[in-house]
This record gives sequence, structure tokens and C-alpha cells, in this order.
Amino acid sequence: MSLGEFELIARLLRPLASGFPGALELGDDAALVEVPSDRQLVVAKDAIVEGVHFLPDDPPELVAGKLLRVNLSDLAAMGADPLAYLTVIARPPHLEDRWLEDFARGLADDQARFGLHLIGGDTVATPGPLLLSLTVLGLVPRGAALLRSGARPGELVCVSGTLGDAAMGLRILRGLAVPEELVPPLVERYRTPRPRLALGRALRGLASAAIDVSDGLLADLGHVLERSSVGAEIELARLPLSEAARGLPGARSCALSGGDDYELLFTLPQQHEGLLPELATRAGVPIAVIGRTTTEPGLRVLDPEGRPMTIERTGWRHF
Repeated sequence: MSLGEFELIARLLRPLASGFPGALELGDDAALVEVPSDRQLVVAKDAIVEGVHFLPDDPPELVAGKLLRVNLSDLAAMGADPLAYLTVIARPPHLEDRWLEDFARGLADDQARFGLHLIGGDTVATPGPLLLSLTVLGLVPRGAALLRSGARPGELVCVSGTLGDAAMGLRILRGLAVPEELVPPLVERYRTPRPRLALGRALRGLASAAIDVSDGLLADLGHVLERSSVGAEIELARLPLSEAARGLPGARSCALSGGDDYELLFTLPQQHEGLLPELATRAGVPIAVIGRTTTEPGLRVLDPEGRPMTIERTGWRHF
């Protein structure tokens, strides 16, 4: 017989709330959260669906990590520090207790790694597929949050890490044949995002706008340009590709529109360009300048000869 709702909460979820007094051991309808007067509360929410954001045979502990990390990436994009989170587990009939046990263990490992606790949520039944939702809370110094709306013409367009690895990893999981040694690093990037929290903190007071790359570079940069009422030009040759992805067919296409990278994309006033090496060192991740913002509206991608390219697909859309 499978775990009932309240047994699931008591056995698997309540231990994740230990250490956060306001969680009240998950015994009440809501949690109590203290917010210092010099901080603002940052709230973000993402859901992942079996067959859409993760594959049915993905390890449950990695699914848990992905659920938490994609939300932490939203905090990173605003320069916030993690505080706590709430979950919703919509459980289909076929989901075994062992899967949930491994899932809870994955949450425990990652919440310890990133310094936050579970403080509430809900568990419900569904005919399927499995749906997992998480709301994350963070804190940022008052007035210091990074927004999408602050970019100005003539600024640098920068991105952390490498692009396209996660999309290439998903292609591999769906049957793309590549040399065996390339499989682990690319699949790992798809299954295990790396929220750039340290970089988000380092960019406070420097970056004019920021977003995490979840739906694809072009799509997410487009959100910044729209909110900031500016345009941009980026250079295809300057997109940072990993050694694993660089020689594979479609690597640059994945870098432009593949999604699931969860790197930070930000605009930086040109006078701060000299700080980029220091920022990269402090955050422990490379940073590449891939273009500039412009007064002319729209987003243009330039090929290696400097000619505008025609882009058919800009990124992931749910609808």
C-alpha cells in the first residue's frame, strides 16, 4: 500500500522543514517568514511536468534538484539570496513510494547545498502526468534587485558559462548519436542546472538588467529588450560553446534558442567592462561579451562576416 498524503508529509517532507522555525514543522496551514527591514522579499515560482521538462526515466533525485535549481536560477537573475521554498506534488497513481523517497532525498541534498528549507506546500492526486511545482523565497537588499527593465543603449550584452549544452543533452537523451565521451557532460547540463547565485549577488549595483536563460538566449534576451525598450546586436561567433558541444552539428542553433541553460544573461554599462574578469573570478564562472544594446528596436544576430542572419526559431514557448 502506498504512502497516504499525511504519511508522505510526515515521513518525507517534514524533515526538510527542520531548521526553519517559521515552517512550524509543516503542521499549520501557512508558514511565518521574518523579513529584515533592510531587505525585500523575492518570490518566484516554476513548475516542471513529466514528459515536458524531464523524462519519465530521469533519476528522481535529479528531478528534485532540477525543480529546486530552476527556481533558484530566478533568484540569481534578481541578485537574491535563497531563503525558503514551498512545493506542490501532483501524484499520478503509478508513482511508487520509492520514487518519492529518492525525490525527497534529492531535495534534502540540494537544500543543504544552497542554504534554504522547505516551509510548506501541498500534495494532491492527478490522473497524470506527474507535475511538480515549487515556489521559492529569497532576500535582496532593498532597492538592489536586478530587473529586466534597466538596460540602456550602448551597453554590453553578457552571458555566463556556456550555451546550448542542455538542449544538446536533451537531443542525446532522445536518440542523437554522439561520441560516448561527450554524453555525460551534455546530459548532466540538461538534468542538473547550475543556478548562478554568486554571480547574481556580484552583479548587484553593476548590471543594468538581467535574466536567466531558460527558454533560449534569443527569447530571453528579447524579454529584456522589450521591458527596457532597447534593441541589441549579438555576434554568432562570440557565443560561448563548451568543448563537448562545439564540434557537434546544431551546436550554435542550440546556443541561440535551445533553452534550459540557466546561465545569467545581463547588460552591463560599458564603463564596467574592466570588472568582468574580477566578476568571473568571484562567481567562479566564465563571462562572455556577446554583443551590445542599441537604440534601434529589435534583436539582430550577426554571422561571422557581420551580416544579419535570418532566425526561424527564437526559443521555447509553452503555448
